[in-house]
Amino acid sequence: MWVLQIVLAVIGISTGIAVAAGLFSFIIGLGVVSDFADRIHTGEHILLYEDSVALGGILGNIFFVYQISIPGAGWILPVFGVLAGIFVGCWSMALAEILNVFPIFIRRVKLVRCIPWAILAMAVGKGMGALVFFLNRWGKL
Repeated sequence: MWVLQIVLAVIGISTGIAVAAGLFSFIIGLGVVSDFADRIHTGEHILLYEDSVALGGILGNIFFVYQISIPGAGWILPVFGVLAGIFVGCWSMALAEILNVFPIFIRRVKLVRCIPWAILAMAVGKGMGALVFFLNRWGKL
């Protein structure tokens, strides 16, 4: 019986490592991290940024799986939520940029003016959608 448990543990850890490696490769391959470094003119620290993304994912999983409590989490959680939301928004925008979604859409609907307003409307819509989702989940709606 213990052999089966060991085999299942090895399979679980192996698949977790494979999925995490694929996700982090996807994030780095999209160029989100390098775009951030380029925009703030700190390209010499790109390896540190990539290591930080991987370490954040690893620590997040460890805290989630082992239910480790963090002292002072009441004020850290909103800050983390805002930063994670910004990162996910930038990640989705980078994916859309790579797939050329916006140039194709803008060309098809012949949108010449107000492009910044359209992008702002998408961002506000995404934020409002997340707000409705979480308020509904918490039973506030």
